[in-house]
Amino acid sequence: MKLFITGATGYIGFNVATTFRRAGCTVWGLTRSQEKASLLAGHEIQPVIGTLQEPDTFTALVAESDVIIHTAIDRIDAAARDTMTVKELLNVTQQAANPPTFIYTSSVWVYGDTHGQPVTEQSPLSPPEAVAWRPSVEQMVLNAGWIKGVVLRPGVVYGKSGGLTSLWFDGASDNNVLQVVGDGYNHWAMVHVDDLAQGYLLAAQRGVGGEVFNLVDSSRDTVMHMAGTAAQSAGHTRQLEFVPAAKAAETMGAMAEALALDQIVDAGKAARALSWQPTHNGFAVEICTYLAAWQAAQD
Repeated sequence: MKLFITGATGYIGFNVATTFRRAGCTVWGLTRSQEKASLLAGHEIQPVIGTLQEPDTFTALVAESDVIIHTAIDRIDAAARDTMTVKELLNVTQQAANPPTFIYTSSVWVYGDTHGQPVTEQSPLSPPEAVAWRPSVEQMVLNAGWIKGVVLRPGVVYGKSGGLTSLWFDGASDNNVLQVVGDGYNHWAMVHVDDLAQGYLLAAQRGVGGEVFNLVDSSRDTVMHMAGTAAQSAGHTRQLEFVPAAKAAETMGAMAEALALDQIVDAGKAARALSWQPTHNGFAVEICTYLAAWQAAQD
């Protein structure tokens, strides 16, 4: 199996790329710099130096790939760049001799606040502003009849160098008041980065198409509990400060609304269709391990 992946040195992309390589795949990974290219080469991933803004740097390899995975995100103009990149990738795949699998990375945030009720892939979407463009891009992938389009909706990703949970470790390590967006009683749908990467691999191996999968573990911890556990593990001695989303938006912009979402998400479809079973059961369970991993990543 030949894989091309965008965002190959990013938090999600790197772990996905190395998982496919361990499975014996040829992996081409898009990266911006020679320094990061060396990182990829050291993990047996063939680096492709280029950018999303310059599709000519990678389209030839996309045409040769059995699987295309898009994980990259441009923080400057996320909506426009993400939409344009997917269009470019889809245009290239029309030339393929056999329909490739195209996996698009979305987010459970597209469901919006679930108001204490579990949602499935069939539930209506109500995305906050931070991810408002994603449903339309999802549909582009799912409706492209010449590929096997798959949309993955991960929860908040944790483990290793840390994703959003690294904000808690960082704040706790400063030993200041640790600020948390929202009232703390909201729930985040979570997934360990290794479990998430396994979900990508299974989706590619099964050859499914026209499908959406939630990828979350079974934990149902509140943000208050997770942030508090992170603070305690880092030796934080001061209290948490809960900042209303509207107030946090003054400095964080649209991201504040997303961080304050209360979500319960069901991943039963991935278990049934892909035999996907998370091996990690929540961020708070092995908190000391995740702290140590985050600290090592800072060094």
